[in-house]
Amino acid sequence: MEKNYRAELTACLGDPVDGNPSCVMHESGFHALGLNWRYLTLRVGEAELPAAFAGMKAMGFRGFNLTMPLKRAIIPLLDSLTEAARIIGAVNTVIHRDGQWIGDNTDGKGFVMALQEQGVCLTGKQVTILGAGGAARAIAVECALAGAAKITILNRTASRGQELADRIREKTDAQAEYLPWEGTADVPAGTDILVNATCVGLFPNGHEKPDLNYSTITDTMVVSDVVFNPVDPLFLQEARRQGAKTVSGIGMLVLQGALAFRQWTGQEAPVDVMHATLEAEFG
Repeated sequence: MEKNYRAELTACLGDPVDGNPSCVMHESGFHALGLNWRYLTLRVGEAELPAAFAGMKAMGFRGFNLTMPLKRAIIPLLDSLTEAARIIGAVNTVIHRDGQWIGDNTDGKGFVMALQEQGVCLTGKQVTILGAGGAARAIAVECALAGAAKITILNRTASRGQELADRIREKTDAQAEYLPWEGTADVPAGTDILVNATCVGLFPNGHEKPDLNYSTITDTMVVSDVVFNPVDPLFLQEARRQGAKTVSGIGMLVLQGALAFRQWTGQEAPVDVMHATLEAEFG
């Protein structure tokens, strides 16, 4: 049989992106299934996004992921959005299908699946989310759709935080509230699940943690972080000191990636292989 040296291309776009390990995760999955596919890590800022996207179209990419600060900036450039991406108002996965470029959002679904794998049920729970960016929007909406009773948004920019709370109330059955994040914030009383959906603590700034009064975290809470590098950020370490159960960002990264993998390739992702690869990558 004639050999094909041209790989199908996927990628992650964003800035910063140097510490994002999605390439090793996805390529381990491609290898496990014998697929001649590649996953590139590309530093692209918001100003460069239109040119970068035009280049990807010309080169026939099969799809790509987006991280900060591109999850909303990509939307005007796409042909259509899935219902999830439309409700969330942010895109983390783009699929090239039948000549169309389709925006989806797998972040929130991956987050919910990661909680469920750890035995955490969202039904009737009060969820407090730090941040109101792309990841926060996806997590807030999917938690609400999964049965959370109330979503509280803590964010320093009032307009973004209020807009997200309003969106949750309009698009889901959950209650929602915005609280201003001024100085060192207390975790709201009654919180069952606390989520850091900001980039605070992400490589290369692993010495940082969200500005919280950590004594307001209790041993009845589940605390999760979207930060995956380092695997055990200071935020989760502080939460465990208060007796809270913690869920790392690795589970969300793998499961949201598995959903994108299936969208691109049409095959089920080898989740165990991808998870083991990330664990080995971070030691």
